[in-house]
Amino acid sequence: MALWRLHYSPLPPSLLLKVVLTPALIATATLVGRRWGETMSGWLVGLPLTSAPVVFFLALDHGTSFATTASLAVLLGTISQAAFAIAYARVAVRNDWLPAAVAGSLTFALATIAFQQVRLSAWPAYGAVIASLVIGVLFMRRREGPASARAVAPDWDLPVRMVLATGLVLVLTGIAPRIGAHLSGLLSPFPVYAGVLAIFAHRQDGGAAANKVLRGLLLGLFAFASFFLVLALGLDRLGIGLSFALATLLALSVQGATLVTVRALER
Repeated sequence: MALWRLHYSPLPPSLLLKVVLTPALIATATLVGRRWGETMSGWLVGLPLTSAPVVFFLALDHGTSFATTASLAVLLGTISQAAFAIAYARVAVRNDWLPAAVAGSLTFALATIAFQQVRLSAWPAYGAVIASLVIGVLFMRRREGPASARAVAPDWDLPVRMVLATGLVLVLTGIAPRIGAHLSGLLSPFPVYAGVLAIFAHRQDGGAAANKVLRGLLLGLFAFASFFLVLALGLDRLGIGLSFALATLLALSVQGATLVTVRALER
């Protein structure tokens, strides 16, 4: 017993939260999303289900100033995420999922490299994001395929999604001190979860289904951007708890406002 006590070391609270909270959020989003169509599932994961935990743990581990810088970078990274969606959707019209995923990922990478040299305050960054999302929604090609029965997800689908999202949070929060707050923020919006949804929809029902997922994602990102606007403005002034509470309230309000559009697209 003494030897066990000597070598036993409990998990740090922040690590325990990462490995419990993140998969719980992703599992909830998946199960809710399966109840409705592809556009609804993409819209749902527009909520900051991975980026919010990343910034939350950065604030706990490295302070509000570090997390504020990361939040401003996440706003810019939202533009990269929108670029991923548009590139994937364009290529998916006439190609299989792999070329589309490669095109989306390369576009995200190029945008991230460009934004490494960009520093904007909260409101200009937010304005740039909103403009990019409006352009993305307007230019997203609408090419609907014939309705088909939704494929039943395999048993391993949900665990894989939970592992991917949790792994992203662990990796980004782990390497953040080495790569800095700005690059951490730029990388955290990489659409791992939305990408998985799009790829699964593409493989099961074709490029039109993937486009629906990504169109929903663009609409969901209005709430995403609003969430990080509040964090960028409030973390240093209001503290972690109040900033995240206000950010969540605004994000859910914006998400509710875009729900009307999502339902119209699903009809």
